[in-house]
Amino acid sequence: MNVPMPGGGGQRGKFYTNEKARFNPRLFRKLIRFALPYWKMLLLALLLMGLFTAADIYRPLLEGQAIDAFMEGVSEGTLPMQVARNGLMQLVGLYALMVLAQFVLSYCRTMTLRSTGQRIIRDIRSAVFRKVQRLPLSFFDKHPAGVVVTRIVNDPDALNELFTTVVLGMFQNIIVLMAVTFAIFRTDVSMALCLMAAMPLIALATIVFRLKARVIFLEIRNRLAHINAFLDEHISGMGVIKAFHMEKSKIDEFRNVNKAYYKANMRNVVVMGIFRPFIDCVRYLALALLLWYGGIRTLGGAASIGMLYMFIKYMGMFFHPLMELAEEFNTLQSSMAAGEKINAILEEDEEVDPADPVPVARPLTGRIEFDHVWFAYEGENWVLRDVSFVIEPGQSAAFVGATGAGKTSIISLLCGFYEYQKGRILIDGVEIKSMSKKDYRRHIGLVLQDVFLMAGDIATNIRMWNERVSDERVREIARYVQADSFIDKLPGGYDHVLRSGGGTLSSGERQLISFARALTQDPEILVMDEATANIDTNTELLIQEALLRLQQNRTTIAVAHRLSTIKNADRIFVIHKGRIRESGSHDELMEHRGLYYHLVQLQYNGASEQGQQT
Repeated sequence: MNVPMPGGGGQRGKFYTNEKARFNPRLFRKLIRFALPYWKMLLLALLLMGLFTAADIYRPLLEGQAIDAFMEGVSEGTLPMQVARNGLMQLVGLYALMVLAQFVLSYCRTMTLRSTGQRIIRDIRSAVFRKVQRLPLSFFDKHPAGVVVTRIVNDPDALNELFTTVVLGMFQNIIVLMAVTFAIFRTDVSMALCLMAAMPLIALATIVFRLKARVIFLEIRNRLAHINAFLDEHISGMGVIKAFHMEKSKIDEFRNVNKAYYKANMRNVVVMGIFRPFIDCVRYLALALLLWYGGIRTLGGAASIGMLYMFIKYMGMFFHPLMELAEEFNTLQSSMAAGEKINAILEEDEEVDPADPVPVARPLTGRIEFDHVWFAYEGENWVLRDVSFVIEPGQSAAFVGATGAGKTSIISLLCGFYEYQKGRILIDGVEIKSMSKKDYRRHIGLVLQDVFLMAGDIATNIRMWNERVSDERVREIARYVQADSFIDKLPGGYDHVLRSGGGTLSSGERQLISFARALTQDPEILVMDEATANIDTNTELLIQEALLRLQQNRTTIAVAHRLSTIKNADRIFVIHKGRIRESGSHDELMEHRGLYYHLVQLQYNGASEQGQQT
């Protein structure tokens, strides 16, 4: 498989694009569907937000009135004896009630938004994971596992901010700006215009900031994906790294990947470090202008001290939403960059079944036919060229040839992992493209060279979470392939818990479990791709008798480099450069003295020389 190296060369998927991140209404409509099931909760949060904003806008008015009432009492010489007459105590009580109401509203709003946001994150992650499960293997050839993990784990967090902070937050801040603008113009037009004098500078700064932020946030998402891909690949391959003493070079390589991510974030820090102080500077200039002009009007009797105080408070309330909007735009850019990456997965082509699939016969007879099949992973770089053969029901067939000849590609096409470009592949006379992949794969037992065991107990790894396979059936199959000889010795036996990958087991033991796993559904077709490559001679002898029993009444296909394991096959196909050059039984091919004969001679001569050296 062609998997790119993080931070290096290789083929890249669309998740590594460097296009500019921008608000995309079409993308936004696609993403907003994740929030629609919770529209009632979001509407409640919006209502709470509106009530909180109304209380917030009303507070400076109360404060201004309280100051004017106090000043009126001072001027009349009635304080503190006749405070109640001026209504000051009533204003203080109303103010305290307003603060308490804001506390309750803020708590309810926060809880509503956060709980809704977590539900949205859960749904997005589930949707992306479901999509990943339905993608063809060709998708994983182009996108490293670490990048896909980033799409599922990290990017939904950014989208949570989009739904719970950005959208509602922008709405709230726009409402605040409109309400403050209405309040100040309704109170005093000239002082309102004085406060608005800073708007052109703020608008210019916001435009410049937006242009810079677009590119930076997409770069940050890309660099984060590179780090995750690098870590996934190199932690999984730690054995190879240590075996070849590559620790120092890999530390240096990660330092470069990490440095690129650091630089991307630092560019964002620089932009925000300039933008925020600039807005603060404009705010203080506006405050100075307001104090100068408002002070003149107050001294002239055109405005009261309470009014000037109210304008100062409203100015703070006016600039705070502007800062919040800038922050929300900051988050919006990050969210849209993450949304583009998630949407790239959601729009990937899934494994496609025909609209009206042909029912798969139960049971299958197991007749397999390749009819002039051509296949290429990319373009017209043909891996298989005009391949034709027939394997009759119950026959055992083997494919041999040099590395890269196309043996594993035949297995992959038979299992429907890839789509062939020309020709037909038929099972029991029906082309597999007309069947449901999920349906006909139930009839194929697959054993691969590289066995991957899930985190869980032995029994679960054999039945593969299929509860219809009873514990007794699991034990019966394990005995059948003679895996019980080591399972019974493990702590807990079939309940022994494995780590991901089954690292505590030997290669041979993992392979025996994969044999048992392949038989849980009693498949009519058994496919083995280098299934005995990692098994020592003693272990191989253990399973040979079981394999002979398993092949009875089954069509069996084996791909093998060790030619000794396929000598008894009914038919052996020799593949060379994507074409079938020879076919027949072992004895027939040896008499023919062609490619197969030379492969056998090379292998046995090599084994003899190794034995003599030993």
